[in-house]
Amino acid sequence: MADAPVALIIGAGPAGLTAALELTERTACRPIVLEASQEIGGISRTLVHDGNRMDIGGHRFFSKDPQVMAWWGRLLPLQAQPASDQFTRWFTQTGADPDHGDVMLVRDRLSRIYHGGAFFNYPVTLDADTIRKLGLARVTRMGLSYLAARLRPRPVGNLEDFYINRFGRLLYETFFRDYTEKVWGVPVASIAADWGAQRVKGLSVMGAVAHAVRRLLHLGGGRKGVETSLIEHFLYPRLGPGSMWERAAAKIREAGGEIRLGQTVERLHTEGDRVTGLTVRDAATGKRERLDGDYILSTMALRDLVAGLDTKVPAEPARVAAGLCYRDFITVGVLARSLTLADGRGRPGAVKDNWIYVQEPGVKVGRLQFFHNWSPALVADPATAWIGLEYFADEGDSLWTMPDADLSAFAVGELAAIGVLDPAQVLDTTVVRVPKAYPAYFGSYPEFALLREFLDRFDNLFLLGRNGQHRYNNQDHSMLTAFRAVDAIAAGRLDKSAVWAVNAEAEYHEESHG
Repeated sequence: MADAPVALIIGAGPAGLTAALELTERTACRPIVLEASQEIGGISRTLVHDGNRMDIGGHRFFSKDPQVMAWWGRLLPLQAQPASDQFTRWFTQTGADPDHGDVMLVRDRLSRIYHGGAFFNYPVTLDADTIRKLGLARVTRMGLSYLAARLRPRPVGNLEDFYINRFGRLLYETFFRDYTEKVWGVPVASIAADWGAQRVKGLSVMGAVAHAVRRLLHLGGGRKGVETSLIEHFLYPRLGPGSMWERAAAKIREAGGEIRLGQTVERLHTEGDRVTGLTVRDAATGKRERLDGDYILSTMALRDLVAGLDTKVPAEPARVAAGLCYRDFITVGVLARSLTLADGRGRPGAVKDNWIYVQEPGVKVGRLQFFHNWSPALVADPATAWIGLEYFADEGDSLWTMPDADLSAFAVGELAAIGVLDPAQVLDTTVVRVPKAYPAYFGSYPEFALLREFLDRFDNLFLLGRNGQHRYNNQDHSMLTAFRAVDAIAAGRLDKSAVWAVNAEAEYHEESHG
């Protein structure tokens, strides 16, 4: 019997692990997953600090794609409670005890925006609370600004044009500009409009108004009529998103696949229009090894992938690859006895938010996560509050290189400045840095088609996930790229078009940064 084909998969994040498990179930391929770090899950992993669990970036488990929902449903059982009825059809197991074990919880979504010392619902709604906080005159100006943008739209040359056409200048400047510039570190006008098209394509002023009216009148419409940014319930693993990917890794190994941690891909070997293998370096021993493969599925950053090719890369694709930019990510975890931040009824410490967008120029923090509201199991002591402050940086800049103790003190000071907590209530802090968390839509990105055309010539090379495609994919979009690649391998037709089509013209796009 001939040896089984080998699929070398670079990266053990959602895309890489999904591809590996699908290959074991739908093909004769033997997957070998190569992960540079010592952890499973990529940016969707769950970190543990003194018993407290951190979700890097925040991961709501919700998708309009039935294949993704069913895939999640096979791996984790669903908790038993009436609110889960809308999700039960996707799960092979229901009725699990939500207080013990590794299960999917059904969570209520609550996100707000902090602006001008006040909290606003996200997405922004034109309800009495919003009008009271902004003032009727300002709301009226926003409405007129929106109408002007709709009547005389700007030619879309950058992300600022996209936002103004979608929301009007005044609403954009109030609720989108500052946060977007925190995320990317450049003026919004310097960013390609593609990011807006991929993240908020379906979200609009009229969509938010229509959603509010449906809620008021208790009208349904099903999941396909709801933008992801407007969903009110979502699924969440009790022990954090990493537990989903740890379960997937266990199934891959059970099926005969391999997952090798601490393996950095240094070289991609080519012959003509094929990538024939990889040279990897073991982090523990420093030993290098050549691995041969029939298929290569890569989630590594394209800038690094192109630099590792052993063939001469033409000047233009090489220039585009070298010019791709990334934004790096920092989470500062803060454990506190209590919060001073009040909920909508003025009760201190009773906030139910999953996260809060900080649309405030006076502080650097971009978003706050309340881990204890994602799942009670993420915090070791239920009497404490466990918060994550999200910062966006460039590797090597002053924020990135700030010592952990100084960065923690800085973060606690910002929490105090916006009224979240009293520094005297802080029990512990920790800092997590994630390089290349976000592929950027500036630098050489506008010429990305030149690079894609070159890489697509390698017929057995599939580019998956967020960094593999240099596209700001959500977790489910990353999984879909893996599904489409395995579809092609299983069918014996190495066509990349379906892989690249994911999150290009999708039904919905999520305004989040995880």
